[in-house]
Amino acid sequence: MALKNRIDKLKEVFNNVIEKPLLTSTLVLILVAVIVIGLSLRYYISDFDNFIPQILAEAHGMIFDIAVIGILIFWLNQNGEIRQRIRTYRDEIDDFRLWESEEAAFRTVGNIKRLNRHRIYEINLVNCFLTRTNLNYVNLKGSNLNSANLSQASLIEANLENTRLNQTNLENSNLNQINLKAAYASGANFKDAFLIKAQFDGAFLIKANFNNAYLMEANLQNCYLMGADFENASLYKADLRGAKGLTVEQLSRAKTLYLAKFDDDILEQVKTSIPELVGA
Repeated sequence: MALKNRIDKLKEVFNNVIEKPLLTSTLVLILVAVIVIGLSLRYYISDFDNFIPQILAEAHGMIFDIAVIGILIFWLNQNGEIRQRIRTYRDEIDDFRLWESEEAAFRTVGNIKRLNRHRIYEINLVNCFLTRTNLNYVNLKGSNLNSANLSQASLIEANLENTRLNQTNLENSNLNQINLKAAYASGANFKDAFLIKAQFDGAFLIKANFNNAYLMEANLQNCYLMGADFENASLYKADLRGAKGLTVEQLSRAKTLYLAKFDDDILEQVKTSIPELVGA
């Protein structure tokens, strides 16, 4: 019985040691040092002058191993961990896709911001539910947000340059000073959205819905606006020079065109057909 108790105690001590990596490493170092120094002791005593240069040579080799191999392995491990984290964030976005819940929305936003911290901007957010989320200042340049739901979201000064926003719902969202240059937003819903000083230069906005949107000082130069709905939209100081497919009929439905900028031919038609909106 006494022997069994001693064996159990030894097992317990052994388990406690191996559960502590630093303590285990220290004990192994001490054990190896005792063995190596013990075996080398006679060389220290009898042939020290010849023995010490060999130790120094080995020390230089050890420094080289640490400097080159150690750092390289550390770099590879670190990059591997980063790639694994990025893959995890992308997988979680896929897991929450099509799940219309507050939890799914906020967890997806968290993953977007983590990917941004790793300088990942092209993210697949097709059909993602992001209603009432805070995406201010995020960078989604070149991402795919087709058919995503971003209604009542906040994307102040976000970078969505060259993104895909076809059929995306941005109703009642705050998009002030957003960068949507060269974006593909055909059929997108911007109803009741705040788009003050938004940058749309060169964007595809075919049949986009700007019903009751606030487009004050927005840059809509060189945009494709065929069939876009500007009913009751405020286009105060908006720049629509070079816009393709824009008609006076579309503009006649706007709330105001005061100080808006147009190409000369459109400007003449506006002044003739709807002067009250230009001077309102």
